[in-house]
Amino acid sequence: MSKIIDGLYYSESHEYVKVEGDFGFIGITDYAQHELGNVVYVDMPEVDDEVTAGEDFGAVESVKAASDLMSPVSGTVVEVNEALEDEPGLINKDAFENWIIKVELSDKSELDSLMDAAAYKAMIGE
Repeated sequence: MSKIIDGLYYSESHEYVKVEGDFGFIGITDYAQHELGNVVYVDMPEVDDEVTAGEDFGAVESVKAASDLMSPVSGTVVEVNEALEDEPGLINKDAFENWIIKVELSDKSELDSLMDAAAYKAMIGE
């Protein structure tokens, strides 16, 4: 059973957004990290890069697959999780604690098109 946290926003491509004020922390869901297996590398954008909802901003590579990261929202990258450069497996330990990028949201109304925890749970069939 995958861990799903209430109060976050979820995308169909298994990313989540945790909103704090004008900022969003984006990572992959617990379900996604289970599907990928042991994460060995995370390709992240640079600070000040722009991300666009529905477009890729990096990739997660595991021992069995590589998966593009699709941004659930648009905005400017203000921070990347540098801990993942040295220890990408942190995503497997706790996908929700180990976000990938922090963005300044440019259009909060985009959050309305994402799923809540209940809808995401239904989508993955749990």
